[in-house]
Amino acid sequence: MKKNKILYIIFLFTIGLITSKCTEPFDIDEQLVFVDALVVEASITNAFKYHEIFLTRTFKFEEEGPKLESNAVVNIVDNAGNNYLFTEGEPGVYTSNIKFKAVINTDYQLIITTSDSKKYVTANIQLTNETQIDNLYATRDTNNFGNEVMHIKIESYDTNRNSNYYRYVYEETYKIIAPNWTNLDFVVLQDDEGNDLAAPGFGPRSRDERICYNSVISNSIIQISTTDLSEDRVSEFIVRSISADDAIISSRYSILVKQYVQSLEAYTYYDILNQLSGSSSLFAQIQPGFINSNIFSVDNKSEMVLGFFEMTSVSEKRIFFNYTDFFPNEDLPPYFIDCRVTSPPFYNDGGNTVLLHSIREGRVKFLEDNLNPGRKEGPYKTVPKACGDCTQLGSSEIPEFWIE
Repeated sequence: MKKNKILYIIFLFTIGLITSKCTEPFDIDEQLVFVDALVVEASITNAFKYHEIFLTRTFKFEEEGPKLESNAVVNIVDNAGNNYLFTEGEPGVYTSNIKFKAVINTDYQLIITTSDSKKYVTANIQLTNETQIDNLYATRDTNNFGNEVMHIKIESYDTNRNSNYYRYVYEETYKIIAPNWTNLDFVVLQDDEGNDLAAPGFGPRSRDERICYNSVISNSIIQISTTDLSEDRVSEFIVRSISADDAIISSRYSILVKQYVQSLEAYTYYDILNQLSGSSSLFAQIQPGFINSNIFSVDNKSEMVLGFFEMTSVSEKRIFFNYTDFFPNEDLPPYFIDCRVTSPPFYNDGGNTVLLHSIREGRVKFLEDNLNPGRKEGPYKTVPKACGDCTQLGSSEIPEFWIE
């Protein structure tokens, strides 16, 4: 599921625990109550596309992840008479049947009917103001700890001061070049009876294993408000900070940043959620049970529903840069893993086939001949597989948007 996953684990403290400031020991299990609640993630934008809505349920600490809410009927209606139906593809993922985009000065309402016939609705919501990203750029900086970093910064400006609340998500893509790729690969040989031989042969390597690409989606809530500023201007706001010795920028790096203009209610919801996710203590003053959702049960007004339905305008920009653009004539960051060179022998003292075993398990790649093997070394030098095969860390398929 390609999305920002916000996982909700809901525990409600008793009123006595919430209001008490004492430090007397207590039994956690007796103080916490699990609430099974519907969780809705629905952000509809002004981008013309197939939109997605995600339905899950809360889950307990000991459970592996959220329960997916399947077989629901999901639709969005507007005051212009349009009814946008959503169909479940992957479990819990509902995609609009047609492409559409939200437009200004139009009321939208989300309606959900679950498989057990429970109905959930929202109030009418309108699209937020449209504000474009004016500039997205990278700078070489030093952080508060004295370490060199690459900062990805963004700028935007609403002259009418109608935006004020912004949330950002990004998808970063980076090029991976296997440092120990060679044009030969080990091939397991067999004798006339079909038994694997301890000494391998060699075959040609595919260049698809030399250069790869990997993409990662942001997994944190990134927001800024301009209400305390003299202008509705986002200036030099850092949406991503990358250590200068991070391997993801060692070759070529790209980042796509999306700017969502939020309503005050949506901004507040995500801000509280962000505070909760960053809380290091169960005794934080803000408790998950008090996040105000704008989704309500029609049948049971007291039923807790989590998540938020927002109509949010979006703007996006992408940039590329090479490591050498900012660090000319400097050593590249270390590779993703330690590319230690070894020379496994054909057999160990116990008679086991060491090199053959490593090849079978896919742990090593051929590097070069070992011209001066030491004691207990074999005739070939090897490296960990990811050092000679980039497909262990990404895909060899070039992304459609990629520019060299």
